Amino acid sequence: MKIKFKLNGEFVEFDAYPGESLFELLRRNGHTEVKGNNCKTGECGACTILLDGVPVPSCTILAGRVKDRSVITIKGIGDMEKPHPLQRSFVEEGAVQCGYCIPGIILSMKALLDENPNPTRDDIKKALSGHFCRCTGYVQQIEAVEKAIKLLKEEENA
Repeated sequence: MKIKFKLNGEFVEFDAYPGESLFELLRRNGHTEVKGNNCKTGECGACTILLDGVPVPSCTILAGRVKDRSVITIKGIGDMEKPHPLQRSFVEEGAVQCGYCIPGIILSMKALLDENPNPTRDDIKKALSGHFCRCTGYVQQIEAVEKAIKLLKEEENA
């Protein structure tokens, strides 16, 4: 079946197979920025995307469920030339090692900051709880989010 939805701000139309997950659909159509699908149950958080602004593991959503909705991947929030403050702060704070889990984490943090621009450290930890990272131990990631909050406020006041 053909499904049309907004992907990173642009309308797209893809053929979806019966029972195909959003993760599979995106990867099959060249969106390799969506990582994961190791757990296939949404437990690791690596394949997280934003579905109508809400962080969701793409391996748990049937592709047909995104018809006429908005899907954002890590490419939809910034790029090398103009990174989102979260992307920039993760690099600057050394919160990226192997990088496998980072796209999903950054998208979850973006959703948190969109909803609450002044989260506490506990709020950040809670938002990180749906993600497994074997490399960093989360300290640098928390610090990167705190730095991004400052960067976003600077951008707002500029």
